[in-house]
Amino acid sequence: MKKLFIKTFGCQMNVYDSARMADLLAPLGYAPVEAPEQADMVILNTCHIREKAAEKVYSDLGRLRLDKQARAAEGRNMILAVAGCVAQAEGAEILRRAPFVDLVVGPQTYHRLPEMVARASRAGGQQMDTDFPVEPKFDYLPRPGAAGATSAFLSVQEGCDKFCTFCVVPYTRGAEYSRPQADILADARTLMDEGVLEITLVGQNVNAYHGGDAGLGGLLRALADLGVPRLRYTTSHPVDMDEDLIAAHGDIPQLMPFLHLPVQSGSDRILEAMNRRHSRDDFRRVVERLRRVRPDLALSSDFIVGFPGESDADFQDTLDLVDELQLAQAYSFKYSPRPGTPAANLESQLPEEIKSARLAALQDRINAAQEAFNRSCLGLVMPVLLDRPGRHDGQVVGRSPYMQAVHVDAGAALLNRITDLKITAAHPNSLTGIPVSSVTKATA
Repeated sequence: MKKLFIKTFGCQMNVYDSARMADLLAPLGYAPVEAPEQADMVILNTCHIREKAAEKVYSDLGRLRLDKQARAAEGRNMILAVAGCVAQAEGAEILRRAPFVDLVVGPQTYHRLPEMVARASRAGGQQMDTDFPVEPKFDYLPRPGAAGATSAFLSVQEGCDKFCTFCVVPYTRGAEYSRPQADILADARTLMDEGVLEITLVGQNVNAYHGGDAGLGGLLRALADLGVPRLRYTTSHPVDMDEDLIAAHGDIPQLMPFLHLPVQSGSDRILEAMNRRHSRDDFRRVVERLRRVRPDLALSSDFIVGFPGESDADFQDTLDLVDELQLAQAYSFKYSPRPGTPAANLESQLPEEIKSARLAALQDRINAAQEAFNRSCLGLVMPVLLDRPGRHDGQVVGRSPYMQAVHVDAGAALLNRITDLKITAAHPNSLTGIPVSSVTKATA
């Protein structure tokens, strides 16, 4: 049995892709291990969204080079591969700067990994495949497995046609592609047969899905009819929140009352410069319609501060929108120029100290909103999917319908089950609960 280590950077799509790479390599005899120095093959599945992403990869490669040399001194080989979006964007440069790398494979061609590994094992030499092939890679992937997990990502869509001026995704992931609904339902059946209780549909622009007559809303309804106990989806674009998808939030009990919907800025001027294709009011109207059909909906979002030309007034618009939206959580980032994107060439780049100060101010607002939302959950009874052991003996941890981490002292008997918990404590980043049966017994 050979040993495989995959380090995953970035988004949920990369988490999904890493799992599929492991599935592809299993028939070649590769089994996962927890540390690279134990591995016969190491894959860095990279993300190119943030600044210095490539340099982080080269830093990891420098450490892995030593592991590879140590194994070679013992007469053992280590295949070293770089996959994902950095591989797509900088494949030839990776092979030049790191000649000890064996394989470079893009996010649209990793289904060819077994063939590349076989060639590397037989003949050696560096190999690179960063094409955008005509055939969908999903046609060549095995059915996804859950490996004992009770929650799973299921890719339904890839690529992006939006071309936001700050984003590299259209260049590294390619044009939008939606999988046929029948294939997705078949994958979902496989996951359910393996005990999965919660499926999260993933895509770069997941709500641009068009693999069925009714779009993502229709797909969610089909999955609910299939009997999937819990459903989620991420990441969405406000422009693609059509009425059928909004209605699905009110119609489908299995669809969790939590939505991650990136807005990026509260300023119309900056949104236009970002080519987001929606205004501040457009976003607010989408949120209003969602909360009308699902009043308990919890909202998460993304924000970029310090975009080129962002004024104090523009930034204040973002702070005001955060206060208005009453977010359950959010992710915030300093703008970082990505090579090849239009925004990187703008002359109105902001000093780093201004971006840092704005990020700190925004995160203070976001943290306050998250703490307020967590406090609002005190006393509620929630169905929590308890899916992993906690840090303390006898503790298990899971996710609430609103994506909060929930801790309970209940022992392993509740693992991999959806259990009703009464929320007894709220913390900045998590909740504490007790089983409802314990509440009943305590007050009987």
